[in-house]
Parts: sequence; structure tokens; C-alpha cells
Amino acid sequence: MGKKMNVLFIITDQQRADMLHCYGNDVIKTPNIDKLASESVRFSNAFCTNPMCMPNRATLLTGYYPNVHGVRSNGINLPLDMPTITQTLVNRGYHTINVGKTHFNIWVSPYNPKYRSAECFDDWKVEKPVGNYLSRDKFPNPYYGFQECDLVLGHSSACLGHYHDWLKKKDPDIAKSVAEQHNKDVPIFNLFNENYIPEELYNTTYIRNNTISFLERYVKGAYGDKPFFLQCSFPDPHHPASPPGKYKDMYNPEDIELPSNFNDLENLYKHPYLKTLMKNPPFRPALLREETEENVKRFIALNYGAVSMIDDAVGKILASLEKLGLSKNTIVIFTSDHGDYMGTHGMCLKGPSPFNGTLQIPLIWKVPGITETGVSEALISSIDIPKTILELLNIKERFRPPGMQGHNMKPVLEDPTKTVRDCLLITEDEEVGPKGPLYTRVSHLITEDYKITKYAELPGYGDIYDRKNDKDEINNLWDKEKNLRAELVDKLLHEYMITRSRFPARQGGT
Repeated sequence: MGKKMNVLFIITDQQRADMLHCYGNDVIKTPNIDKLASESVRFSNAFCTNPMCMPNRATLLTGYYPNVHGVRSNGINLPLDMPTITQTLVNRGYHTINVGKTHFNIWVSPYNPKYRSAECFDDWKVEKPVGNYLSRDKFPNPYYGFQECDLVLGHSSACLGHYHDWLKKKDPDIAKSVAEQHNKDVPIFNLFNENYIPEELYNTTYIRNNTISFLERYVKGAYGDKPFFLQCSFPDPHHPASPPGKYKDMYNPEDIELPSNFNDLENLYKHPYLKTLMKNPPFRPALLREETEENVKRFIALNYGAVSMIDDAVGKILASLEKLGLSKNTIVIFTSDHGDYMGTHGMCLKGPSPFNGTLQIPLIWKVPGITETGVSEALISSIDIPKTILELLNIKERFRPPGMQGHNMKPVLEDPTKTVRDCLLITEDEEVGPKGPLYTRVSHLITEDYKITKYAELPGYGDIYDRKNDKDEINNLWDKEKNLRAELVDKLLHEYMITRSRFPARQGGT
């Protein structure tokens, strides 16, 4: 094993910041992640750069905003020639591996058949796909800088990829049911499913075991003296919520308290931007989903079960890291790609809105020998994570993806009382279908005290919420605080300008 620091990057899917006990949730049980937080810097003001899976995951891989890496919305493949931090690390002598979800390519068939996806459900669910496909024996390796990629595609009981190939060997009947489910159902249209997969065969267990297997191979010298970057990526608790076994009934829906702003739905139908989306839903099963009180309680309870299962998996992974003698030389990061409304304002899931549920994420960061444990209130964005990782690993700027964006947050890891940012930008560039029925752009600016949201379709209008005194986001200050509005609009414009692409690079003087 080398002397350079390793990285264990643990990421969940669609997990709100407050879905951990260490973030103040007194109902959910997450003792292992809580223990990690007690040894780390826990960020109380961490936000995604884009509240959709593909754009934000591409940002975490590249260190670029969506307008630069090109994955503006779900449904756009990350360009193959886009620089990544994984390739940077390979070039500097690291071994890189992903276990679990990546979502760098689209999951459904593309509009134009000349485009292909290495993560396409239609190719992975059949035994022998025909024509131009990228699954199984044609899966590209390395994959966006990952020298090993153990792929899990999908959510809940409906997962394909390398996981499904493994499942065929373990239980052919269950594997057949998974493929059949993909033929007759669209899993992301369901809030929750009845799970027919036992705990020992569920994707969370598969990812846990294969992560630990890599660590065991590593200490046996299978990778020489190379340090590693290991991404451990769980598809849960993303809907449909359906944790297996004991986790299904770990939390009683009747004991779940609804969010205090649950009954705000009627105001959304009056909102100048949201009213059109609420009255004519572009993708109601998966975006801005209205739900009954009963369904929201059940959804929250099942989400908690899924997170508790992940917590048990994280505990075993961290125990292996310690047992194998790797903990003193491995950076550990725990985060998620974006959040979920989880009943706030009467909605579940995600979709463009001015509200916080999808924007704020958990972020726990441990660097042996560097981190001063504590809770940091510093603003931090997903865009900051790749640059900070490379800073911590002492990768010089000339070896990194050119023009990486974001901030170096190492000073906050060394002293949680410090701040680096005074604001951060979140962009949404959403399309459902070619030019509709959803075709929108939304920008948010987060400051220490306020959040402002602007809509491309509505010049002259926006939302401003007091982050400290209006946590339910009920009282829009746009028309009430005009001086504040002018200040925040100017700040939003400035931040938007400095995050624009400077590619391609200038090639000459005149």
C-alpha cells in the first residue's frame, strides 16, 4: 500500500439532509453514520449544484457546472471526452473503482437510435441484445475514468446492470421477475413498491459486499502500491421506496409526523410559476407529485427504512476499513446527489420549485490528520467537492481537469468555524420530451440568511425566503422587501456570470 491518501466516497440517491439522526431527526436510526459524523466535519449548509441525478453526478465527477459539462438535465449523456477527476487520479497513479449507481448515461432508450447508452435498461434487461449496444461484453472499460465499474442500474427491486447478472446466478427466478417488472412497469412512476427481494440479495447488500471485497483485495496487494479512489454509490432511498426484510416495517407510518407545511398545497396552485405545472402536470408520477396524508406517511416510513439499511451497510464498510488497517490513511465522504420534498408543501419526490427539500443534502467529511471535528455552518456546494478532493490529495492544478470550478473547502475541514463562500448558485434546466411538456430554467442563490429563486419564464417575479426565520418557506419577501430583492438579484446575476463556461480556451492574441 502506498503512502498517498485513499478516498472512500459514499453517495446515496435522493436523500434529504434531515434524513439522518445526526442532522436532528429524532425518529430515524442511523448510528453508524452518526458515529462517522462525530469524527468528521458535518456540514449543516450543504447544497447540490443541480437537484437532478444526472447533472449533479456529472458535476461531482468533473468539477464543472452543468452549463460546462453539458448534462443540463436528466436525459443527456455525459460527453466521453469530458475531463474527470477519476481520470486525473488514474494519471497520477491511483486505482479508481465504482460500486453501484453511476448515472452518467441515460437509462431509457434515446430519441435518436444513432445515440447509445452504456446504462440503457433495454439493453441490460435482455440476455443477448442485438445491434449497437454497450452492455455486458461491450460495456466500455474504463468508464469515465473508473478502471473498474460494478454497475447497479435502477431503484428498489427493479435494478439491472452487473448486479442483475449476479442476481441471475444467485436466484434466477428473482432475476427473471426483475426483468419482467421492467417490461410491464416504469419503476420511477411508483411512490413505493412491494419488494420481493430478500435482504441478502438486495442491491444495498450487494454494494456493501462488493465494496468490502475491493478493500480486501486491496490489502492483499492486488493493486500494488497504488492508492485508491473508491465510489460506493447506493441507489436508495430514491423512490420507489421499498426496503427489504426487517427494514420494511422498521418504522410505523402511523408514528410519522407530517411536515408543518404539509397543507400548503393550495397556495402552490396560486403561485405564478408553479400553478401551471400543478394544473397541467408534465410528469406527475415523478415530478412535483401531490400525495395524500396516508401515502406521505408511508413513503417517509419506507424511506427511513431504506436509509437505516444503508446505515448498517456503511457501518460494516467502515468497520472493514478499520479492521484492514486503512482507516488512518483514507478520506471518507458521505453525501447524496439531491433531496426530496418528502411531504413538504404537500408534495413528494422532486421537480422545479423554490423550495428547499430537493436542494439541501447531507455532507459528512473525514480527513485523517486534517479534519477538526465539529459542525460547520459554512455554505458548501456539490461543485466544491471535486476540487477539494484534489486539493487534499495534493494534485497540482496543471494535472487537473482544466478550469475546474467551485471552491477549495480545505480551510473549513481544518477549522469548521471558517467560511469560504458567501453564496452559492443552484441551476435547474429541465426538459421532459423534446421541447415539452416541461421546458424550463430556474436559478437559485443561497446566502447565509436568504434564498432567492428566479424563473426564465417570469421576468419581474421571483421568490425570496428568510432561511433562518421562515424554515417552512411560506412567506415570500419578493414584494415586501424591495431593497433586499435588488441586492439579491444583483448577487444572483454576478454569481451566474462568474460560473459561465470559458471553453474553448483562447488560442491566440488576435
